[in-house]
Formats: sequence, C-alpha cells, structure tokens
Amino acid sequence: MGMFASTGLVVKIVLIVLLYFSVVSWGIIFYKLLQVYRANGASKRFLEFFYKAKSFDAIGSQLDRFENSPLAVLFQDGYNELKKLRGKGDEKADPSVISTDLGIDNIARSLRRATTSEITRLEKYLTFLATTGATAPFIGLFGTVWGIMSAFEKIGQSGSASLAVVAPGIAEALIATAIGLVAAIPAVMGYNHFQQKIRVLISEMDSFSTEFLNIVQRNFAGR
Repeated sequence: MGMFASTGLVVKIVLIVLLYFSVVSWGIIFYKLLQVYRANGASKRFLEFFYKAKSFDAIGSQLDRFENSPLAVLFQDGYNELKKLRGKGDEKADPSVISTDLGIDNIARSLRRATTSEITRLEKYLTFLATTGATAPFIGLFGTVWGIMSAFEKIGQSGSASLAVVAPGIAEALIATAIGLVAAIPAVMGYNHFQQKIRVLISEMDSFSTEFLNIVQRNFAGR
C-alpha cells in the first residue's frame, strides 16, 4: 500500500484497472466452478435415471430433479417436439407413430437448438477470463514503462544516478507488471480448465442427442 501511495497518477489508474480485472476474474472462476460442478453431477445422475426409466413420460415427470443438467434440457426440448409431432398425427392413426422423415428432422433441429443454447450458457463470462489473460500483462507493462519514464525524469531533475535515487522509482514501476501477472495467470488457468470441462459436456450432449434420436426412430417412427 505504501508503494501504491507513492506511485504516480497513471500507474495508480493502471493498478486500479488490474485490481478490477483480478477481482472480477476470481468471481467468475468461483461461479463457473460451481456451475460446471453442478452440471457434471446432475448430468451423471440424469443419465443413470434415463437408462433405468421405462418411458419418456416417466422421465419428463422427473426433470425438476436435474435442473442443472444440460442433458435434461436437451431431453426436455426433444421430448416436447416429439409430443407436438404425435399430437399432429391423423386421428385414425396410431398416436405413438410419427413421420420418419419430417418428424426425425424436427426433433434433431430441436436438439441442436438446445445444444447451442446450453453451450452459450456454459461459456458465458469465459470471454472475460480470456481477455484478462491476454491484456492484463500488457496493461501492467504499460504501467511499468510509464513508471520507469517518471523515475528517469526524476533522476534527470535531481542530477544523481545513485542506487538510492534509482531503486525506489524502478521498484514502484515494476509493481504494475507484477499485478498484471497476478491478474492474468489465474484467468488463463481458469479459462483453459473450463474450456476442457465444457468440451466434455459438449461431447456428452452430442452423444445424448444421437442416442435420443435412435430411441425415437426405434420406438416411435413409422413409415
């Protein structure tokens, strides 16, 4: 705090900006940890329930138990589309049968929309982490360069280049680079970690969509 108080106005602004980036990044990291942890846990429980359930209707009535699962969202959208298609059938036809071509395509589009929506939700705020990781070191470097320029200006005014005169100014300038790295390193690590976790969830959503369509084709589709 003493070094912060002794820095110039520009370096102070740089440090405040970096502090903002750091605080917000840590908030996002804790939020995404909780979100991804809940999504993984709820998805595992939903898959177990999905394969044990005897019908889509039984699964649909229990979806509230898996509100944090992206797979439950996919099932909900696909199941709703399936019910719409079955409701549009001929009154004389079997209500459990849907048109193979148009019906399966509609359900597939519904699953793709749900997947895209869930990916957007899971990746929300990750852009800020990427931005912090990419820009914070350069913002800190700018503060350091400006601080060193100010330090050399003071040296020129004092007419002395002794270590006692040079060292305090250089130390005050380098704190900006240090804070920039403190903000950037956790942001980069968090971004990479969450990207890997989200890729796993995306793979699970793709696999679930394929399995859902296979079940629909086997049990509901008729030529």
